Amino acid sequence: MEYRDEIYFESQPEPELAFPRAEYAARLHRIRTAMAEAGIDVLFLTAPESMFYISGYQCEWYQAQSPPQWPASSGIAIHVDHDRFILFDSEREAVLGRLTSCSEDTRFFPRATLRDGLSYIVDELVREGWLRGTVGLELRSYRPNRVISERFQALVEAAGGRVADGTSIVREVRWHKSPAEVACLHEAATIADIGLAAARDAIAPGVTELEVLGEVMRAMYAAGGENGAITMPVLSGQKTNASHSLSTTKRIRAGEIVTVDVCGVRNRYHVNQARVFSLGEPAADVAGVAALAAGSLDAVRAVLRPGLSFRELGRTLVEYYTETGLWERRGWIGGYEMGIAFYGDWVGNVVLDPLSEIDAERTLDAGTCINIETQVFLPWHVGQFFAIDTILCDGERATTVSAFPFALTVL
Repeated sequence: MEYRDEIYFESQPEPELAFPRAEYAARLHRIRTAMAEAGIDVLFLTAPESMFYISGYQCEWYQAQSPPQWPASSGIAIHVDHDRFILFDSEREAVLGRLTSCSEDTRFFPRATLRDGLSYIVDELVREGWLRGTVGLELRSYRPNRVISERFQALVEAAGGRVADGTSIVREVRWHKSPAEVACLHEAATIADIGLAAARDAIAPGVTELEVLGEVMRAMYAAGGENGAITMPVLSGQKTNASHSLSTTKRIRAGEIVTVDVCGVRNRYHVNQARVFSLGEPAADVAGVAALAAGSLDAVRAVLRPGLSFRELGRTLVEYYTETGLWERRGWIGGYEMGIAFYGDWVGNVVLDPLSEIDAERTLDAGTCINIETQVFLPWHVGQFFAIDTILCDGERATTVSAFPFALTVL
């Protein structure tokens, strides 16, 4: 045996499972129930969030933009009639799989194929008798890319499987979080507040946006936080009018507006918070608009309750912005689901959009979590009041989770 084989197949690091095995068993049951309702016989999961949800599997590299010889072909197969799943992976991740996942049936691609396991996966599923019906693929996931996905689909169909879009199966199951997941979200909220406090203490004339961001990340990591799925922005001055721009070496100047958008992360569960700071007293009209914008969260809190529909919540937002004269100053107002997220995006599957009927009938029920965004452009182009809180419903109540003041903080 080569020494690398000894490492791959005998090294036993202490497992770092995010949840007890009973939690994963309950998730598997929920997914299989949803598969049966959707007419899906086999579901093959390739999205990092889905693989994590069912097994705990997580890593730093998912081959999302890899060269052709290293396709993103690892994944997890679930059959509607079996209370187990199969993890398919490269042997190079054998130690990682034992470290992070609860998999009891992991199968490794032939060594000569490196990371290209598509044919092997199909052959194994045929041998299991799992390709006799409808196979759900996560066609709306970025992983794998179109070329790999089409290749895999062709192999499945050639083996007798009928391919359907199974993207929504796990995403819908994830909408209602378990008590263990809700506990992670509460921890993430505390971590986010610690990050905001670090930003408040770090913002000063002459300090760069990246220096502030570094202090935010240091504080959240020290509190038990993890990498956010999106690069967290610290923006100053008129840059705040472009809320998706990146922090740079731009130095913050006295008198500028500064926005800080963070996600506290615990076991990959994200809670989004953003706050607005002013380095010195702003002009009276700027302060007035900022105060009205911050008041939108009070309007939201006034109607929060379990069972609240997105339609009613959206109508509350529209009425508030209209009555206060902020409607014409708005950027985007609304929110989206918070939960598991991996690198590239923390925006969840469910969207609160006051101007859309999509998801309007959704309700805040036990285990649901959304952020709520306030985007209002301030006078004189000085910047944007861009603040976010997160709403979490545990069944008995629906509340915002941050203890950090929502109003403009003057430094």
